[in-house]
Amino acid sequence: MCFVRAAAGGGPTATDAIAPMIAKAYPKFDTSANEKMLPDIKGRTMKKPQENPALSRRHIIKGAGALAAGIAAPTILSIRSAYAAYPDRPVKIVVANTPGGPSDITARIVTAQLQQNTGKTFIVENRGGAGGNIGFGYAAKSEPDGYTVLLITNAFSVNVSLYHELPYKTDDFVAVCELASSPNTFTVRSDLPAKTMKEFVALARANPDKYNCATPPIGTSSQMQLEFLKATENLPKLSDVVFKGGGDAITALLGGSVQLSSGSLAPALPHIKAGTLRCLAVTGDQRWPELPDVPTMVEAGYKNFVFAVDCALLAPAKTPPEAVKWLEAETLKVLRTKDIQDKLHSAGFLVRAQGADACWARVTKEVALFRDIIETAHIQKM
Repeated sequence: MCFVRAAAGGGPTATDAIAPMIAKAYPKFDTSANEKMLPDIKGRTMKKPQENPALSRRHIIKGAGALAAGIAAPTILSIRSAYAAYPDRPVKIVVANTPGGPSDITARIVTAQLQQNTGKTFIVENRGGAGGNIGFGYAAKSEPDGYTVLLITNAFSVNVSLYHELPYKTDDFVAVCELASSPNTFTVRSDLPAKTMKEFVALARANPDKYNCATPPIGTSSQMQLEFLKATENLPKLSDVVFKGGGDAITALLGGSVQLSSGSLAPALPHIKAGTLRCLAVTGDQRWPELPDVPTMVEAGYKNFVFAVDCALLAPAKTPPEAVKWLEAETLKVLRTKDIQDKLHSAGFLVRAQGADACWARVTKEVALFRDIIETAHIQKM
């Protein structure tokens, strides 16, 4: 086999680069044989090179191929083993709200069971503020390695039409799966005279300066439904008092600094059961089983008044598909267990164990749905 220098400039060639590897693999191979493949000055023919009896040209090529495979194999195996081991460090579930709200409650119930089922580590990180945009933007800019996952509510779709500028785009993410859904409520303290929505509306009309309403962040379905109520009932002075999360809004209602709460059922339910709060109506499409005497808003006389908090998992768009599939499969497995369904139901949620395709279809459909609501209620963009 002849190793030839580049004709122009005498620079090294690819064969020069692989020669040391061949020499290492075949220490008895004499590359100096190249020097003997020179024209015979005294004649017109080439001298026959001195063959290395232990190594033919075919052996060298075969050996070089084996050597290259030996170099590549550890890399390929390490990539495969990395996927097989996923996750080999904690997976962070970003909740774009403060602790105590519906998304936080869902995250903690599901991640605790994920950790127990898989033996892997999951942590919940709350990044509330700016209507969820702080958390959404943080997740969008996170390393797409499968170790940062975003738990969203409907605010993810609402904000597309509510804000002039956003720190994220919908296509910054891919869906993992749906988690659970909780109807919203209109809730008051039990010592308030109003026992129905119409009675509360009458009080707010009679004393417009005395009534306000606590909501989770701007852009949540809870905040949207309050704006829809104000537009429907002509209550422009019923002020929104916006909090970072649903838990904070309920705390304000309990403390008496607000007179009404428009929020998810989950953080309000324990207090409704305890009798400290009264639920005037739920905004789901049916009555909540544990509150059989509480009507839906449709039953209370408000046509098409259906809102809920839908929780789902998304991952940054370039997350390895293997990681997304693993998260989807393991989360759906958790959601289909009776224990988790019971825990979520007790907290005010109905499990929605649907995969990535159904999840993304709902999210994108709601972008258009909430755009229409924002226009109908004449809600100004932020």
